[in-house]
Amino acid sequence: MSEEHTPPSAGPPRLLDQVRDAIRRRHYSYRTEQSYVQWIKRFIWFSGKRHPRELGAAEVTAFLSHLASERDVAASTQNQALSALLFLYGQVLGVELPWMKGIVRAKRPVRVPVVLTRDEVRALLARLEGTKWLMAALLYGSGLRLRECLKLRVKDVDFGYRQITVRDGKGAKDRVTMLPAELAEPLRAHLARAKALHERDLAEGYGEVELPAALERKYPNAVREWGWQYVFPSRKLSADPRSGAIRRHHLYDDVLPRAISQAAREARIAKPVGSHTLRHYAESRVMPSLVGIALIYRGAWLRVA
Repeated sequence: MSEEHTPPSAGPPRLLDQVRDAIRRRHYSYRTEQSYVQWIKRFIWFSGKRHPRELGAAEVTAFLSHLASERDVAASTQNQALSALLFLYGQVLGVELPWMKGIVRAKRPVRVPVVLTRDEVRALLARLEGTKWLMAALLYGSGLRLRECLKLRVKDVDFGYRQITVRDGKGAKDRVTMLPAELAEPLRAHLARAKALHERDLAEGYGEVELPAALERKYPNAVREWGWQYVFPSRKLSADPRSGAIRRHHLYDDVLPRAISQAAREARIAKPVGSHTLRHYAESRVMPSLVGIALIYRGAWLRVA
């Protein structure tokens, strides 16, 4: 009689897998997961591939100083690296290191925001078309941040009250902002095309969108509902990096910034212009005024990209 074969037990999970698991248990975004894993990798390589348990204040300080002095990274980047290491030691390794709390975060320089004139805004928007024009106009007219615009869901656009609800904005806070009357018609037309795309996805057996983890567990069918779809969906389906499910994500982060930079060059605007510049213009006014946008709408929106 042959002996029963017992497969060897799996070893303990590797450190970076532990990091990923801890991040997902806390429902952090995939962007945060990628960032933390990369910084922890870089810290380990910088420290001669030693395990972080063997390292201490001297190695962490040396790594952060290396980033600041030799790599010349921005203060925000250095603070991101520090946050990753704080998470590693506190949440993954469970090591109480009082010296970590004593490390001073780099101070971000205070800069005067770039504010465009109304003529510059008009010239910039006139050189954008279709979806890119609509997104830029929302940043300008509603004061949305780029990420807030990209993550906007259909259900958070209220045409009746002409308002947009921003979910989980800066500081993990929700807020309500205006939907300018001049943008209601082009936004409706855009959503009609997006809905047709969603219905085609459903007919082909797809139609899912990423949801916050807790919501997806509680309402598994919501991933296919129209209200949860992104206002600005990607043209292509893609595999979810965590679950592997085929879904339609929102547009890539760099689509609008690249278009705005190109439009600024064509408009011969010498100021440094980015997606945030349009929001700065919105913030510079007590009540956003869209005088001139209707004219730009008639000239640009009809040329759908």
